[in-house]
Amino acid sequence: MIYLDNAATSLYKPEAVAEAVFRALHSVGNSGRGAHDASLQSGRIMLQTRSLLSELFKVGDPSRVVFTSNATESLNIAILGLLQPGDHCITSAMEHNSVLRPLYLLESLGLELTILPISEKGCMDLAEIEKAIKPNTKAIVVTHASNVTGNVNDIDGIGELCKKNNLRLILDASQTAGILPIDMKKMNLAALCCSGHKGLMGPQGTGVLALGEGVMPVVQKTGGTGVDSFSHTMPTELPEALEAGTQNIHGLAGLLEACKYNKEYGQEKIYQKSMLLARTFIRGVKALPGVTLYGDYEAALRVPVVALNLRDIASGELSDELFTRFGIATRAGVHCAPLLHEDYHTAGQGMVRFSFSHFNSEQEVEKAITALRLLEEEYR
Repeated sequence: MIYLDNAATSLYKPEAVAEAVFRALHSVGNSGRGAHDASLQSGRIMLQTRSLLSELFKVGDPSRVVFTSNATESLNIAILGLLQPGDHCITSAMEHNSVLRPLYLLESLGLELTILPISEKGCMDLAEIEKAIKPNTKAIVVTHASNVTGNVNDIDGIGELCKKNNLRLILDASQTAGILPIDMKKMNLAALCCSGHKGLMGPQGTGVLALGEGVMPVVQKTGGTGVDSFSHTMPTELPEALEAGTQNIHGLAGLLEACKYNKEYGQEKIYQKSMLLARTFIRGVKALPGVTLYGDYEAALRVPVVALNLRDIASGELSDELFTRFGIATRAGVHCAPLLHEDYHTAGQGMVRFSFSHFNSEQEVEKAITALRLLEEEYR
């Protein structure tokens, strides 16, 4: 199989990740629930992982790195915990449902919501964001990079807008964490939300919520923490305040090794190789008759995600042909980003998404180009 669905999850990971999960399954206990070595080792893994993630995202204080089950949970905690009825929030049409659905829920309870359209190339306009700010605006919630087009938003510019207008910036970094540099302080982020299983190359079931200084969402989930057990309420200190219940320590053991790999191999090298493969693919398919590419492919900065259609072929049919005949795994449909597809008028057809990892090879990319060329000739 040629796996080109890395925007959904990283299939090929550093060997140390799987080894760490296996070791943890046989050696670690429950952090904060005992004084024996198995429990203490669990705590060490969590502390080391927090520290590396804090360093990677320039959080400053590792205790402000909260573990979740995925980016969806992180976004729910941040959005539902930092906004309330009567507030105004700005977001975009390129957002994933992990952003949209919590906002729609709050909108049904009285949140005022502005969803900004995207340009023909799938980009946001900084001037339009600024014009949308109102006296009751409390936050801007936006993706760092689209999971469909691969377009990267100007988070530095949006962060400056938030700083100037005393707004909170909640960032969905699902497609950029582990691939692009993220500096929470420089970007003026109130909350950084990401999964551990995509660009970070950790196991599924791991997620991260990093909070800016002074930012504390209203607690959504309560339960055991291993501390303050006689209290009727959750501890007020981070990270325990937002980490009720037993953590996925086996997954975090794998995420720890993934973070070590990112640091040692080099995030820039990971990005450059995966983007080299993506750009090779783009050059190979953009001139094919009947192929439509979606996004800004002239941008200097983007992530290794390429979305396309072939004539009027249903995206599911094309994706099935790629896999059954050529062994190429892609993602078809609307990619949980319905408003983007409405703006592109592809809600019915969907798109086929190719997403690349530095573990892919040039030979695999050439095979994908050849497959599309053959299919284009057949469907002509």
